[in-house]
Amino acid sequence: MTSRTVTLLDVARAAGVSKSTVSDALQGSGRVAEATRERVREVAQELGYRPNSAARRLRRASTGAIGLHLPQTATRLDYYMNLAFGAVSRAQQDGLDVVLLAPAGDTPGPLASRVDGLLVIDPETGDEAVTALLGAGVPLITGERYLGPAPSPSGAVVCDNAASLAALLDHVRERGARRPAFLAPAGTSAWATALRESAVDWGRAHDTQVALCTVPFAATANEAQQATTALLADDPAIDAVLVAPDGASPGVLQAAAALGRTVGTDLLVASCVDGVTTLGGHPPVTAVDLRPADYGYACANLLCDVLADRTAPDTVRRHNWILCTRASTGPTD
Repeated sequence: MTSRTVTLLDVARAAGVSKSTVSDALQGSGRVAEATRERVREVAQELGYRPNSAARRLRRASTGAIGLHLPQTATRLDYYMNLAFGAVSRAQQDGLDVVLLAPAGDTPGPLASRVDGLLVIDPETGDEAVTALLGAGVPLITGERYLGPAPSPSGAVVCDNAASLAALLDHVRERGARRPAFLAPAGTSAWATALRESAVDWGRAHDTQVALCTVPFAATANEAQQATTALLADDPAIDAVLVAPDGASPGVLQAAAALGRTVGTDLLVASCVDGVTTLGGHPPVTAVDLRPADYGYACANLLCDVLADRTAPDTVRRHNWILCTRASTGPTD
């Protein structure tokens, strides 16, 4: 059926069910057995069925769009761009457009009339736009929990960031590091707070103080270089530097080279966020792959499920990370 638009009736005939059953199955509503729902979705995909977004918006009095808010200082980062692509991919499956919100935010009233729901990624307590968005009157999903005082989000997708840093610290310890340092943002987000607390907890558990150095949330390579240079000058015994912000690891490598330290032998380097700068480093940098495109997809998927009443509000889903070891922490197998 490629010569004309595939309709709900076409899908119903092919699946051997009624048109109303097809509609309920594809929208996640009604009392439809899970096996029937899956069968309808498979048939719809095989036939190339695409929902009539304009008609559906009229029926639901919806705008056909969701909003995406990223941290004010982080829109230039590779991580967030990949996350945005993942969110767009999922939203398109439900016929929804994604509106990237201006970093300055928007007033709740007009915003609520333009989008059906909101995605707010890594909300920071000092971001006034986040407070406004939480009061916009539409379902809102956060990527990581929101720590500030405001109405509760409709749900969240979270990573175990404390465990990811502990895994990095365990890794460099296994490779011989005994005096690690950590470049981390201030605790204005759940991500940064979890990382800082994990560093302290890990240090206590291993009777090893982790030297904490505060850097901006979206620290540049130059800022990371300055921080690393100061750390190593103050304490030459530091034998591992872990860095939290995406895109900051090249600065650590540059500082090491300038000070005559050999990365991978007498100084181990690792990052809490994987990306083009860690993969392209000299040497490549051990990092935590947060799988940003999949993360954005998962956030949009939860919002779509809330909008379609497929899941209850206040749902929290987990997203897994992967530790990628590379030459910056020693020889790889």
